[in-house]
Amino acid sequence: MRLLQKHLCAIAMSLWAVSAGHAAPLVQPTLHIKPDASGSGRVALTLDACGGKTDTRILSALVENGIPATIFVTGIWLKRNADAVAIMLAHPDLFELENHGGRHVPAVDTPQKIYGIRSAGSADAVLAEVESGAAALAGTGEPAPKWFRGATAEYSPSAIAMIRKLGFKVAGFSINGDGGSLLGARETARRIAAAKDGDVIIAHINQPTHAAGEGVVQGLLALKQKGLTFVRLDDVDDVGDDGTTD
Repeated sequence: MRLLQKHLCAIAMSLWAVSAGHAAPLVQPTLHIKPDASGSGRVALTLDACGGKTDTRILSALVENGIPATIFVTGIWLKRNADAVAIMLAHPDLFELENHGGRHVPAVDTPQKIYGIRSAGSADAVLAEVESGAAALAGTGEPAPKWFRGATAEYSPSAIAMIRKLGFKVAGFSINGDGGSLLGARETARRIAAAKDGDVIIAHINQPTHAAGEGVVQGLLALKQKGLTFVRLDDVDDVGDDGTTD
């Protein structure tokens, strides 16, 4: 009996080892922009518009203070926020619209959940998510997107390779400003205000009822008061293999 138990235990451990060996860990890319040659400092603000509505506190602050931003929009958000889209299109000097996918599905080609969101689950589904997001943006009359950021900003390595083959750069970040819009205003403001020359900030512009939105505005105004310059991702050159823009 003991011999049988040991045999079954060995089989179970072997199966676990094989499974673990084939499970590729997910990747959350980092991204920095090249430090400002003048020494004054610059940061890239990126805002995700996943679904839902528009946080007009943030949008109004960007327009009123002349703060450029790269907005990653989903097809879902574009359909529901025509007024906000019109404001962004009316300020091409401030807003760059990029691809956040068609349905806000994580670009992971194996079936699993990331932060409670079901992944694309296959290579074909990842492809559909990326291409449908690009098609939705094309409907706005904006230039073809160059950047892609998947839902949750986590990817399977094979999905990243596929996205790059489609001609998109994967938009990582170096500062998670609002913790998925779940942080309070004070912590969000603290994180964003701590950005330094070369940082890429991620936050959200689709949660108008969350306290984080107030913190986003406070943090951005603090950076502006410090004299940092804001740039869009399209204002900097290509991304190197180390995840740093030149």
